[in-house]
Amino acid sequence: MTEITQADLALLAFAREAQDKAYAPYSGFRVGAAIFADGEIYQGCNVENAAYGSTMCAERGAAMSAVLAGKTYFDAIAVVGDSEDPTVPCGCCRQFLAEFNPEMRVVMGGRLDHVQVSSLDQLLPDAFVRGYLDQEAAAQ
Repeated sequence: MTEITQADLALLAFAREAQDKAYAPYSGFRVGAAIFADGEIYQGCNVENAAYGSTMCAERGAAMSAVLAGKTYFDAIAVVGDSEDPTVPCGCCRQFLAEFNPEMRVVMGGRLDHVQVSSLDQLLPDAFVRGYLDQEAAAQ
């Protein structure tokens, strides 16, 4: 496990703030996320939908907020959920985030004080990233 810094805890506080705004009437599992990119913080929360496949995860919501602000390289993300143990990004979000920095720092928290820190490439080894598409285009 990676050492937890004050910056990690600060980013986690922004994720907790976003979690309070989550819309989770079906699962009751609220998730908040905060991305640190180029000195700025971008937040997101999960937004559920009666058509479950249309639900948006907090991590992707925060990423879209950052992209809307013109950021395409993320230094770190914090994710917090209603679980006792630290909430980890789902597989879909891991792949989505890899687009913006496959080595970004990932800070994870839950209802309790236990915090886990990792890097995205540890959570998603051998991610499918832009380089694969560049190689394919070069081969044609």
